[in-house]
Amino acid sequence: MARGKSEFFEWVKAIVIAVLLAAVIRYFLFAPIVVDGLSMMPTLHDQNRMIVNKFSYKIGKPERFDIVVFHAEAHKDYIKRVIGLPGDHIEYKNDVLYVNGKAYKEPYLDEYKKQVIDGPLTEDFKLEDITGGQTTVPEGHLFVMGDNRRYSKDSRQIGFVSIDEVLGETSIVYWPLSEARIAE
Repeated sequence: MARGKSEFFEWVKAIVIAVLLAAVIRYFLFAPIVVDGLSMMPTLHDQNRMIVNKFSYKIGKPERFDIVVFHAEAHKDYIKRVIGLPGDHIEYKNDVLYVNGKAYKEPYLDEYKKQVIDGPLTEDFKLEDITGGQTTVPEGHLFVMGDNRRYSKDSRQIGFVSIDEVLGETSIVYWPLSEARIAE
């Protein structure tokens, strides 16, 4: 009887430790997220399941073209791509991204641009035209956009994203298994 009771408590202890460890990992390091919508097509598809690395920005800072998850609305997180960092001036002209006057390639959009036949994928704009005069991304903020430029609610509509609202970086698609990959 004593042996059975001891074994039972060992199992309970192991389960409690496993649950606590899973909670710590999910809350502080990694968490699953589901892509909701088409704003990151063709890079990410609706209902893709991904892993958010919450730890990456605790030791580093977001970089241009990272795919990030951030709090956008009450009870709603968005997945977008970092286009502008603090101090950057952003402009799109003839479907080309210019950061501080320098043209940048966006290879993740190449295939999508080939499919568009009725105009540019990204409409022309300057940062100051869509922000009411703000010429650069403010300190502590990011300018983000979805890869599906025509159908994305991003910094062009919601404004700059505070770095404090960024949950982390995401790039690992794990579901469905047929689409499992590192998204870039």
